[in-house]
Amino acid sequence: MNPPKLLVICGPTATGKSDLAVELAKNFNGEIISADSRQVYRDLDIGSGKITKKEMLGIPHHLLDVADPKEVFSVEKYKTLAQKAISEIISRKKLPIICGGTGFYIHYVIDDVSVVEVAQDESLRAELSKKTPAELFSILQTLDPDRAENIDAQNPVRLIRAIEIATALGKVPPISTNSPYDVLQIGIDLPDEELKAKIRTRLEKRLARGMIEEVEKLVADGVSWERLHAFGLEYRYVANFLKKETTENEMREKLLSEIWHYAKRQRTWFRKDKRIQWFNPSKKEKILAAVKNFLSK
Repeated sequence: MNPPKLLVICGPTATGKSDLAVELAKNFNGEIISADSRQVYRDLDIGSGKITKKEMLGIPHHLLDVADPKEVFSVEKYKTLAQKAISEIISRKKLPIICGGTGFYIHYVIDDVSVVEVAQDESLRAELSKKTPAELFSILQTLDPDRAENIDAQNPVRLIRAIEIATALGKVPPISTNSPYDVLQIGIDLPDEELKAKIRTRLEKRLARGMIEEVEKLVADGVSWERLHAFGLEYRYVANFLKKETTENEMREKLLSEIWHYAKRQRTWFRKDKRIQWFNPSKKEKILAAVKNFLSK
């Protein structure tokens, strides 16, 4: 029996993955599974770039708003829910489409990576908590360079956890070719200057939509400053602005710089998987042809 078909849309942030996934779902009778480590949380909408109901165009989306922002959502939990969603979509004779930029999540699902629980090491955490994010990132690069390429380098919570896991287990499991699915991975990317411009435009739109007010509401609802920092990027730097640690202009410029660096790390992570077929998102006909060819086999 042939393994079930699974389509993946991946690549750096701000390249237009969500819109492309919706278009492909419309064309090929699909449903979409988000692979974004912040969009799993309720009320993290504007800052995470969560697709709106209007933008979904009636296409069912899964693994959005499945976690409380006060609680930690793990890759283990993501894998369980994503594989369950894939099975349900296939049972409806529809095409499951994973869409997102969290490469770690995608890898664990499509390659069925075994998840090993690693308990917290309080003595190690105490030692690491004294270090700066830059020092933590340097440690992680030494222990597990692959994981370092797909992590927020300014997020001490995630860095410490990654170091903890790497110390206990070694590196993350390597890319496997033993997927339980018949997978086509479509990677989309843009030239540097075009991507930088899109990042800037998107940030301004998010601020205009009320991103600062969204973070204020999260704080009012009991989400701690520490938790906001753990979400990284937009949530960390808006939190710093609300605490009056930076000006609004400083927040903007820092965000532009950090989002760009994050996009480059995403690009490096995904480019290591030679199974991914890369396209400029403007080449819609080529992408449609690639998917059509994949589904016809």
